[in-house]
Amino acid sequence: MEKINLERLKAHLWKSADILRGHIDAADYKNYIFGLLFLKRLSDVFEEEVERIIDETGDQKLALEDRDYHDFFVPERSRWKYLQSLTQDLGSAIDKANDALEEENPEALEGVLSAVTFNDKDKLPDHILSQLINHFSALPLKNEDLEKPDILMDAYEYLIAQFASSAGKKGGEFYTPKEVVEVLVEILDPKERMRICDPACGSGGMLIQSVYHLREKGQNPKNIGLFGQEINVGTWAICKMNLLLHGLPSAVVKRSDTLRQPQLLSGGKLKQFDIVIANPPFSLKNWGYETAQNDPYKRFRFGIPPKGYGDYAFVQHMIATVNSAGKVGVVLPHGVLFRGGAEEKIKIGILEEDLLEAVIGLPSKLFYGAGIPACLFILNKNKPKERRGKVFFLYGASDYQEGKKQNKLRQQDIEKIVTAFKEDRTIERYCRPVSLIEIRENDYNLNITRYIDITEEEEIIDIQKTIDELKEMKREYENIEARVSGYLKELNYKV
Repeated sequence: MEKINLERLKAHLWKSADILRGHIDAADYKNYIFGLLFLKRLSDVFEEEVERIIDETGDQKLALEDRDYHDFFVPERSRWKYLQSLTQDLGSAIDKANDALEEENPEALEGVLSAVTFNDKDKLPDHILSQLINHFSALPLKNEDLEKPDILMDAYEYLIAQFASSAGKKGGEFYTPKEVVEVLVEILDPKERMRICDPACGSGGMLIQSVYHLREKGQNPKNIGLFGQEINVGTWAICKMNLLLHGLPSAVVKRSDTLRQPQLLSGGKLKQFDIVIANPPFSLKNWGYETAQNDPYKRFRFGIPPKGYGDYAFVQHMIATVNSAGKVGVVLPHGVLFRGGAEEKIKIGILEEDLLEAVIGLPSKLFYGAGIPACLFILNKNKPKERRGKVFFLYGASDYQEGKKQNKLRQQDIEKIVTAFKEDRTIERYCRPVSLIEIRENDYNLNITRYIDITEEEEIIDIQKTIDELKEMKREYENIEARVSGYLKELNYKV
C-alpha cells in the first residue's frame, strides 16, 4: 500500500472540519478534531506495537496486557476498532475511551483528553460522530503507514494554523504565526542544557520551535528543558498533545492563570529559566490588578500596571522568572512604547536597569484577529559589554509578503531582522543602536520612528539648472516661431 504523504494527510484532516461545519463554532473545531486524531494515532501505534511483539515473542497475551512494552498503553475500550463497532451513544463512548486512556497513562495524559467532552448530543449527535469516526478510520496512522514520522507533526502544525485562520480573532489566543516565532527563537538562540519557558504557551509553538532550532544547529534536541503555562483548558490540552506528538513527553506544561497563579515554582519561589519567550494577549483588560497589589512573588517591582493593560504585567513576570544571565523575548502591542502613567514608570525602570536590548517593529496584519502592528521586546540580564547603555531599534514594518487576510514575513525578511540584530548594525532607514542618553532626551519614548528616520529623501532641485533649461526652451520656441513666420511670408500670407 502506498504510504501517506504530507499533502494527503493535511487534506484528509482538514476535511474533517467539513463534517462539523454548522454544528459547532469554528473556533471549537480544533478541540474535537485534535482529540480524535490523537486517540486514533495512539490506538494505531498500539496495534502496530502489538503486532511487532507477537512477531518477536509469539505471546499475544504479553503483547496486549503488558504495559512495559508500550509507550502508551491503550485499553480495549479506547481502541479504535471498538469505537468503530458502536452505533449509538458515541459521544459517551469516546469520553469513556479518553478517561480510560488517561487512567492507564496518568503521567503523560492526565486531564489532556478529558479536557473536551464529546457527550453533547445537541452539538454532536450520533450521526455526526459516526461520520467523524468513519472519516478517521480511512486514515491509517501507524508509523509504517506514514511516508516519514515527521509528517504527523507537520500536519498537526498545519491544522493549528488553519484553525487559527478560520477562528478569526480567537485564533490569536492559541497560535502565533510561525515566522514571528522563528524571529524570536533565532534572536534568543537557545542551546543544549538550557531551560526554556513560555508563560502564555498557547498550542506550544514557541517551545517546539526552540527544539527545531537545536536540531538545525546540530545539538541534541532532547537535551533541553521545556516549561509552559496556559490558562485555557482546551488550548492546554492541544499543547500537551502537540508536544507528545513531537516526541517531547518530558515538557512540563501547567494549566492555570500565569499572572494570578503562577504554577512553575520551586521551593515556593518562581522557577528560574535561561530563556523566557511569549506572545501574551495584547493589552489584557482583566489581568489580575487586585491580586498584584500583594503579589507573594514580588514580580512587580517596577510598578503595578493599570487595570486595563496587562502588557507590562507579563513583561515583569518574565523578567522575574529569567535567571541572572538569561534573556526574554516577548511580542507586544505598540502602546507599550509610548503610553504614560504607571506604564511609563515601569518602562523607565526597565530602561534604567539596562535590561532592554532591542525593540523590533513588525508589519501590521501578521496576527490572527489583530490588524495592528506589533513589536518585539528583547530583554537581557547579561548584555554583552558593547551593547550596554544602548537599545537596538529596528523598523521592520515595510518588509513582508502581502496577503488577503494576513500578511506574512518572508524568509528574507526573517534573515534580515536576525542578521541586523546579531551584528548590531546601523542601516539607514532600518535599524541602529541608540544610547540610553538619547532615549532620556526623548523622555523615554520608545516609538521606533523617533530613532529610525523612515522618510524618503526628496529629490534636490537645482534651481540654476532649471532656469537654464527654461531659457533654452524659450530660445527653441522663438526659433520655431521665426521659421514659421518665414514660411508664411513666402506664401504671401500676412503675419
